[in-house]
Amino acid sequence: MAPMGDWDLITVLRVVMPLIAVVCAIIFVPWAWFWSFLAPLPGSIDDEIDGVLRHNIEGIIVFIDEAGRPPVRLAAGWKDRDQQIPLEADTLFKIASISKLYIAAATVKLVHQGSLSLDDTLAELMPSLADRVAHAERITLRMLLQHRSGIPNFTDDKAFSWFKLPSDTISAVNLILDQPANFMPDARYAYSNTNYVLIGNILDSILGYEHQRYIREALIEPIGLTQTYLQLSDVDSVDVASGYYVGYEPDLKDRDYVLPGGSMVATAEDVGIFLRALVDGSLFNDEEQALYEAVYPFEHTGELPGYQTIARYHPDLDAVVVQFVNTNGGNTVMMHGATYRRIVNILSRDAR
Repeated sequence: MAPMGDWDLITVLRVVMPLIAVVCAIIFVPWAWFWSFLAPLPGSIDDEIDGVLRHNIEGIIVFIDEAGRPPVRLAAGWKDRDQQIPLEADTLFKIASISKLYIAAATVKLVHQGSLSLDDTLAELMPSLADRVAHAERITLRMLLQHRSGIPNFTDDKAFSWFKLPSDTISAVNLILDQPANFMPDARYAYSNTNYVLIGNILDSILGYEHQRYIREALIEPIGLTQTYLQLSDVDSVDVASGYYVGYEPDLKDRDYVLPGGSMVATAEDVGIFLRALVDGSLFNDEEQALYEAVYPFEHTGELPGYQTIARYHPDLDAVVVQFVNTNGGNTVMMHGATYRRIVNILSRDAR
């Protein structure tokens, strides 16, 4: 038999490699997640969220504000698994990094009124860090807001533990001091919780008081939000959904993340109302609105031990869709995302 030529080898690889990829997908990708791409959409969003409870998720809340239609408020599963208390649509929830939307909005207002400039550098705003954060003299407030600073993410540091959370911003920032930058300022995007811890400190310094108070007075109260809180300690924890991790029995609700950009507690509806206000301009004047649109998107996701959140505006539907689940670990991250995608697909189907 004649030896196989280069062309024949390439032809064989073109046939074999896709087959290998399919086999790997079958073996390694969770079937529930894979099936979510193939399964037909159910008749209603109610049916969709009931179905997700079969995949290790203890509870789910969905809020939808679609233009021209009444708001949709749905919940399924457990608020407290041990006590068998059902989750309700108005249950308070740790919203995790969705909190960053509120900090970004507060920063925009302070920039507009002249208290800050997007071009202010970290070295100017926090002189004590000038020699301890790489390129502090080149990192601007805009870069911090947009996760383009190159500052390492303190939650990725080997000394950080989600099960022993820092009790203050100093402890968090200390984890990244004197470390090399991940990249040069503004070279690319890389999400870093450190950016928003620093912004929180900057706002405190500029205001002369805690930025949480400013967020409440300038953002939350003017649009009538009554179920939005800056810290877990601001509420009775009995009113907050329990949080669970697959394979770990204890309730994670009392593990309190107190740092800027991840500390807030709210109902899904309050988050939806806030996001709609960001979009429609009722939170800002025209100049502030243009400024916000130039620096930050109308969406965010979040994750803390026991909690996953998504809040996103869909311009094609003119709809705000918020989804909370009170479980992580295992394949729940994929199922959370897949369920959200399918809910949006149901909205798109029903809008035709």
